[in-house]
Amino acid sequence: MTTPISDMHEGHTVRGRYDTQPTVALPEGERILRGADGWAAAAELARSRASAPVILVDAYPGADIPALTAAVRAALPEWNLIDVETAARPAEEIEPLIAANLTDDRVFGVMSHFVLSDFYDADALARLAGRTVGAPAVVIGWGAALLAPLLDRPAVTVLVDMARWEIQLRQRAGAPNWRADNAGEDNLRKYKRGFFVDWRVADRHKRTLFDSLDFVLDGNAIAPAEQHPDAADAGMITGIAFRQALRDAAARPFRVVPFFDPGVWGGQWMKNLIGLDPSKDNYAWCFDCVPEENSLLLEGDGGVVEIPALDLVFSRPVELLGAKTFSRFGAEFPIRFDFLDTMDGGNLSLQVHPLTDYIQNTFGMHYTQDESYYMLDAGEDAVVYLGTKEGVDREAMLADLARAQDGDHPFPAEKYVNAYRARKHDHFAIPAGTVHCSGADSMVLEISATPFIFTFKLWDWGRVGLDGIPRPVHLDHGARNIQWDRDTAWVTENLVDQVEPIRTEGDVVEESTGLHELEFIEVRRHWFSQGADHDTEGTVNVLNLVEGDEVRVVSPTGAFEPFVIHYAETFIVPAAVGAYRIERTEHSRSERFATVKAYVRGSRMTDN
Repeated sequence: MTTPISDMHEGHTVRGRYDTQPTVALPEGERILRGADGWAAAAELARSRASAPVILVDAYPGADIPALTAAVRAALPEWNLIDVETAARPAEEIEPLIAANLTDDRVFGVMSHFVLSDFYDADALARLAGRTVGAPAVVIGWGAALLAPLLDRPAVTVLVDMARWEIQLRQRAGAPNWRADNAGEDNLRKYKRGFFVDWRVADRHKRTLFDSLDFVLDGNAIAPAEQHPDAADAGMITGIAFRQALRDAAARPFRVVPFFDPGVWGGQWMKNLIGLDPSKDNYAWCFDCVPEENSLLLEGDGGVVEIPALDLVFSRPVELLGAKTFSRFGAEFPIRFDFLDTMDGGNLSLQVHPLTDYIQNTFGMHYTQDESYYMLDAGEDAVVYLGTKEGVDREAMLADLARAQDGDHPFPAEKYVNAYRARKHDHFAIPAGTVHCSGADSMVLEISATPFIFTFKLWDWGRVGLDGIPRPVHLDHGARNIQWDRDTAWVTENLVDQVEPIRTEGDVVEESTGLHELEFIEVRRHWFSQGADHDTEGTVNVLNLVEGDEVRVVSPTGAFEPFVIHYAETFIVPAAVGAYRIERTEHSRSERFATVKAYVRGSRMTDN
């Protein structure tokens, strides 16, 4: 067994102090309203605006509407409750509407461009607006804010927001997609509907509310009491606090809330280092910086409120991403850091990612998943499979891959694919179209572009998923994207051991570790013993402390409070920060430190 370490002190292994619940501060003096107090505040504001007050409770799809309705009814028993989703088009109309986006595939669909009003009957919405006349009314459900322009008086808007990982956990437990009778459906198909349709529509809708909403409620905490004992006390903050917290977050370093998940190939490194639940068989994934999936914990007087990290991307894209990156990608966070743990586990699936032209034409995604493997740790026999061998017969390889899908004829991977020895701190570039996977006994920090769903598995070593269902293989898509000229010579020259020294200044050594010129992400590694100076130069920086126990990020002008980072933690430095310094703390016991920093190549203000 390979023992993971965060640092060595006189030969002793020390567990890291990785923070699994990092927070972002609410503005000073802002209070989190709990349970009935939040609804009372919303009711008071609504009464100040109209004699027949209206509260529009717009809930992200996936929110537990019965539990939410029960909480409102208990807090505001005299108010008339209206379910806006009774005005939605029936499922038998919605299903054909989105069928082309969902396709028949188990995993992949096509990006939708629907807006929420496409799923609603305009006349039915008008009738619901008429029901708010005369008595205090609360309109609840995804789309409640659609009634705002139909009312003859101003309403109060409450956004019930949720992180995608919470939605996925509920779907795994049997929750259906919005207005779908699919509680027992394969979880991959549920996720597909969310990814390609529901969440796209929901994000377009909620972005229109950010500038004017009055309150934000933590939808992750709204669930039946048997599932979430604290549901009655779910936190709510004002829209003013929400907007200011996001403005503040875009001006200082921060971390998103990581999400850990088991897998068929998962390992033990994260469990041992971070101190995760020892009863779990393994942990395969950690989404350590994937704002599309992760949360932000907003902390203030009264505890924390959880919101999707995407809210920051949507609301402050220029300050967070930088003008050049925003102009290129829009309000999307293009860089992804995640962990792939195979220590005492198994190989990842042999796979390939789509070329940009293919992903655009086939799935409607405008950029692809170029990626890389940075080795946080590696066992003695660890390897990375990368590129095809010299002179490979492509037809024979594809035939062997197809034959392997019956489970009785294992694919001879090392006959066709290069296996490179992997050591701690190695960095392997993997531009789209390159056959690849990490082998067992590796701890990978994956640094990649964000469209993570678009992985074409070619061979999964004969395994089934944790749900007992064979994991999906997409050999047809994969065959159309494998770049056969990425052979041993090309991979060795272009993708392996590409470290280049950039500068040495005092105790600081800066190196470029990749990625390949076909990829848009640049990665720099800084080694230092005391501290290293950085500058965002107008584009977002994503970093991980890959060596050393503890550092802090400081502003040379005092623009933000010092921000402490521990070994293996990923953190984001918004473009608006500008100059910053990473230095050892008074508690640091390591002699040497290293960070890897990723940014969008060509997006710095100094780039020509």
